[in-house]
Amino acid sequence: MTTRFIGKPLKRNEDPRLLTGQALFTDDVDLPDMLHAAFLRSDHAHARLGNIDLSMALEVPGVVAIYTAEDIGDLWKPGPLLVQPPPIEGLIFNTRTHVPLARDKVCYAGEPIAVVVAESRYIAEDALDLIFVDYEPLEAIVDLEQALADGAAVIHDDLGHNLNAHVIQEKGNYAQAADQADLIVKRSYAYDRGTAAAMENRGIVANWDAKTEQLTMWDTTQAPIPIRNGIAAMLGLSERQVRVIAPFIGGAFGPKIMMFYPEEVMLTWITMQLNRPIKWIEDRRENFFATTQERGQLHESEIALSKDGRILGVKDVFLHDAGAYAPYGLTVPINSQCTLLGQYDIRNYYSEFKALFTNKPIVTPYRGAGRQHGVFVMERLLDAAARELGIDRVEIRRRNLIAPDAFPYSNDIIFQDFAPLVYDSGNYEPALDRAMEMIDYENFINEQQPQLRAEGKHVGLGIVTYVEGTGIGPYEGAKVTVEASGRVSVATGIGTQGQGHFTSFAQVVAEQLSVPVENIRLVTGDTSEFYWGAGTFASRGAVVAGNAIHAAAVGVRKKILRKASEELEVAEQDLELVDGSVRVKGTPALAITLGELAALANPLRGAVKPGDEPGLEATDYFGPERGATASGVHAMIVEVDPETMMIDIKKYVAVHDCGTVLNPMILEGQIRGGVAQGIGNAFYEELCFDQNGQLLNASFMDFLLPTADTVPLVETDHVETPSPLNPLGVKGAGEAGAIPVGPLFAQALEDALSDHNLELNEIPLSPNRLFELVQNAKNRAQGAGA
Repeated sequence: MTTRFIGKPLKRNEDPRLLTGQALFTDDVDLPDMLHAAFLRSDHAHARLGNIDLSMALEVPGVVAIYTAEDIGDLWKPGPLLVQPPPIEGLIFNTRTHVPLARDKVCYAGEPIAVVVAESRYIAEDALDLIFVDYEPLEAIVDLEQALADGAAVIHDDLGHNLNAHVIQEKGNYAQAADQADLIVKRSYAYDRGTAAAMENRGIVANWDAKTEQLTMWDTTQAPIPIRNGIAAMLGLSERQVRVIAPFIGGAFGPKIMMFYPEEVMLTWITMQLNRPIKWIEDRRENFFATTQERGQLHESEIALSKDGRILGVKDVFLHDAGAYAPYGLTVPINSQCTLLGQYDIRNYYSEFKALFTNKPIVTPYRGAGRQHGVFVMERLLDAAARELGIDRVEIRRRNLIAPDAFPYSNDIIFQDFAPLVYDSGNYEPALDRAMEMIDYENFINEQQPQLRAEGKHVGLGIVTYVEGTGIGPYEGAKVTVEASGRVSVATGIGTQGQGHFTSFAQVVAEQLSVPVENIRLVTGDTSEFYWGAGTFASRGAVVAGNAIHAAAVGVRKKILRKASEELEVAEQDLELVDGSVRVKGTPALAITLGELAALANPLRGAVKPGDEPGLEATDYFGPERGATASGVHAMIVEVDPETMMIDIKKYVAVHDCGTVLNPMILEGQIRGGVAQGIGNAFYEELCFDQNGQLLNASFMDFLLPTADTVPLVETDHVETPSPLNPLGVKGAGEAGAIPVGPLFAQALEDALSDHNLELNEIPLSPNRLFELVQNAKNRAQGAGA
């Protein structure tokens, strides 16, 4: 397809505002007479609540009000289940969702119990220290096996056990495949928790105008329209009385899709009680336990193979940590279950998981949303199988790739979008070949590595594949308007958190209307601008909102050509759109600008023809039949210091297929950012809970993040297999960079430390954990030699 704007590496429209401090963030909102809130959070992970003494706190000058669960009347009730479980036969799901403020019992350390409202945040924080709560501590459930043990403490008393869900999905007959196998590899895998650690914490400003009976809410949410609808329902308002603005947001990565956080519910209720605006900005310590987390799974896995390395079947049984409540349903473990199958032609698959309640913060999707776990299991199984069969690790993958003529490829299980897991398109082998070429695989294995090892260096290579289900429904919409100035405005319902929507969406519009990208103004995340939509999550922005914008732009283009045909008295097929004008093909002097046409379409005199609408404007929607499957291959060369276990990533390459590329510069930014986050997940970041459920490292002093000096230059390339499921042919790319990094690290580090005969079956692999594992391997070797 010949394009003028789509596929071009245009610089981002939004960056001047961001780089010069002109972009509005929630904490920038400063309203007259505004109050500030601070939340009292539980000191215990599991405890019954007795008396709450507010008397001293209420006497602090500047404190306006303090609210507990007893004060909020009908507002106190469990929040909605945001995502229903998919229609999987035999599925068991026990719904338990969180409340605005804890009453009777707390289920994780950090759960909000009371909120202080004061003239400043400083005063509110001081008052928190003067609230005294009688706790009756209970045994905390921290480990997953502990949650299932006989006699274990029960988190939700009415449930009588800690089982959130039990799900089995199966294709073919694994037991039969295992009987026919030449080799069965069995392993245990652990993938621990992480936190998104967005640059901007969560924040809310709420303002009730009693005279107009209008509630305005600035919220760092990924889903402004569902937030509007839910808050309106909770407060007894009409949706039109609530305006939610999600301005520029400093990163989200999934946790900001969670609805409805206690802070969102309480602040909107408080502003209506006090008739004053109120602000709450989450501090960094709160972010560690008040914002949702992800990961935390234990897998017992096996793979059955023929002696030539063909996969006959895979079996995986795992436990998933849901945290104290499960408002987001089963998205994360279902993603793990479905993504495990990867790029491989697997005819027999048995997957079973139990999601368990624990006394830890709530788990919801975070960049990758469980896909990392599945990819880790599959890629690690293949590495172990390759070693046992004596087959090169790339070759065993190549032999099992789904053939390019096998698409659409059905996996015969249900995905998180409730639809069968069917890969829409793909061509996996060229991406694998390209990654091998970029990492210089053969040269490294046969020449560089032996030479470097002879010099005493511990260098290793990793190469893994993955898929990512992206672009799920239900739908998004957009309105495109040509203004009399000739500029174009675009409004859509999704929010933006740094993805470059202002530019890539403008390119989609420019492709149809032939106007400069800088003349297209995009509005996202303001419910007063667009009424319908779901939100920005699951790598769906470009796929779903992008195609809705495309559809609306196509509608406007048709109106432009029709109106120009009338004005220029030329057939539509003889017209073309060029540089903000419509002109006659071959006679460029005979033209009319889009602005002139827009003015003519909205006349001050005369009449609009029956059946016509005024203006050059169109609204349209797009809802995909099912998700589009992106894919890719990552490869890395790493050197390990055997004394400190610190690493030096010598080379990192990523070959990605997200269908049609809208803007390669923005796409590469997404991939590189994802890789950086994946490096953190794989090597630096770990949430450490003690046996009482206390988070021990809720600080950037102790929770390490990758920084500019530890993230390598990521070389990228693209394979394009357009999706047949949408007109633009796009697939999502927002999470891809982060998904395969765990198994990539494990494989590369194993290779680098091969003299220790090490097998790495857990994530994260921090330097100190790697040191422990190497010491254990040395001790085993010494024991065996004794």
